[in-house]
Amino acid sequence: MKSTVFATAAALALTATGAMAEPEKYVLDPSHSQVVFSYNHLGYSTTYGMFGGFEGEIMFDQEDPAASSVSVAMPTTSMLTGWEERFKHFMSDDFFGAGEGDMITFESTGIEVTGDDTAEITGDLTINETTKSVVLDATLNKAAAHPMQNKDWAGFDATTTLVRSDFGLGKFAPHVSDEVEVMISIEAMKAE
Repeated sequence: MKSTVFATAAALALTATGAMAEPEKYVLDPSHSQVVFSYNHLGYSTTYGMFGGFEGEIMFDQEDPAASSVSVAMPTTSMLTGWEERFKHFMSDDFFGAGEGDMITFESTGIEVTGDDTAEITGDLTINETTKSVVLDATLNKAAAHPMQNKDWAGFDATTTLVRSDFGLGKFAPHVSDEVEVMISIEAMKAE
């Protein structure tokens, strides 16, 4: 689901690069950033979906990682399900009731560095005009100069579990799992 969010692991780059005097802005690479979600369907299967092509920015504070931040937004209608009828049902009033311009957003509210390349990122996730605090378990994959783009680049993975009924998306629960597993993988480039 949203978990775009996911991207906020960028604060971890603070431990992987040299010291900086102030935060630096990184922007998400929409061609290599995605949120994959999965849920149990009636006990028969695990069903997957994805959001991609979203936008966001990360502010790195090298000297004070807890002062770093992340902001991500994605159009609800950017969801990919692999089956057009499922997409239409998700966009209906049974679930998102979404149209053009409806967004899923994540704004970090705190970052706790938990290891050399891990952090817990807390933030406000807004879906269907409902905002809930969520925690992302994030990992810095790599922070280095991009070999083709010749600029600083960073990549992160993150996971969380959401309860969809918390966001007004509880149709068919508990038969269709109310818990949704979210996996996020993003790349971000240093802003010009």
